[in-house]
Amino acid sequence: MLELHPPVEPYDTGLLDVGGGNRIYWEAVGDPDGKPLVYLHGGPGSGCSVNQRRWFDPDKYRAILFDQRNCGRSTPNAADPATDLSANTTQNLIADIEALREHLGIDRWLVSGASWGSTLALAYAQAHPSRVTEMVIIDVTTTRASEIDWLYRGLRRIFPEEWSRFHGHVSHVPADAPIGELLSAYGELLADPDPVVRERAAVEWLRWEDTAVSLEPQGKKDAYSSRPDLQQVCFARICAHYFGNYAFLEDEVLLREAGKLAGIPAVLIHGRHDLSGPLLNAWELAQAWPDAELAVIEDSGHTGSPAMTDRMLRAFRDFA
Repeated sequence: MLELHPPVEPYDTGLLDVGGGNRIYWEAVGDPDGKPLVYLHGGPGSGCSVNQRRWFDPDKYRAILFDQRNCGRSTPNAADPATDLSANTTQNLIADIEALREHLGIDRWLVSGASWGSTLALAYAQAHPSRVTEMVIIDVTTTRASEIDWLYRGLRRIFPEEWSRFHGHVSHVPADAPIGELLSAYGELLADPDPVVRERAAVEWLRWEDTAVSLEPQGKKDAYSSRPDLQQVCFARICAHYFGNYAFLEDEVLLREAGKLAGIPAVLIHGRHDLSGPLLNAWELAQAWPDAELAVIEDSGHTGSPAMTDRMLRAFRDFA
């Protein structure tokens, strides 16, 4: 079984001005002359991590990681209620990726993403297929309305008590209202001027996220809520912003337009026990995209396992 590569420090970093007062943090690791790769983190709003640098062979890849708008080391940060998220959309994130590619002088690159990052990777690749050499997608999501509704309401079939608490924090929104209304109500609380209001909303949001992955055989307790307080608010606020607006995408568009990915080799890696993003999402994408290989990890959920890490590392090794 393959192991993560040794810890590595970036050989270059920067803050790229993408307009409207937004600057995105980026870093480059590995070989400056290696195969270009960009990794798109999940959340949305998680930011990239030190551990993710270890996914890519530093002797073969020029790996670019960046914090998407308003999270991580990008500025301004969504934890500040004064930060305007109106320009934080999927379309603008796609434009940010292209601006970063051009800024770094990269012609084509391997595109990888996990969870929300898989949605963004698919949207980017469909918009700019000529810039994509291969794709490695982990925890496949397309962020359809049905996927959002399942994660933030459908799972009450399994966790009724926990969902009652999650909904109870915005109980002025009817339980059967369109899911976007419920999540947008959370977004309003997460942008409230009162820090106590923001923090309480973040706690309830992350408690539900923890619940959604709590049955995974390789999972860990407090997978989401263990992050620092300001990161909790940032993460929850950006999630509520995106999912309350159905990811700023036409429903089903990433599956409907999967033909645009024809000719791009890909590996789709998904855990059998992923409740928050069921395997059906990955299977349907694979049916619509003949160039993609679906790798089902039998002992993994959304938060991964050693077997999932091994399959991911083998995909990057093979594409190098």
